Amino acid sequence: MWRVWRLYDPLRAMVVQGVFLFALAAMIHLILLSTARYNWLDGMTQEQLKAAEAKAAPAK
Repeated sequence: MWRVWRLYDPLRAMVVQGVFLFALAAMIHLILLSTARYNWLDGMTQEQLKAAEAKAAPAK
């Protein structure tokens, strides 16, 4: 394994990994914020949430 780190600078590899993971987390949070069910900033009431779930659920 030590031969791999002779090819790559460990500090640069960790910085690149950190930037990638931050970008991935930001993308996931923005995707969740764009949905009605998982948008925690709009503050849907429980009644609105139940109505949205009932509308999305198939009829039995």
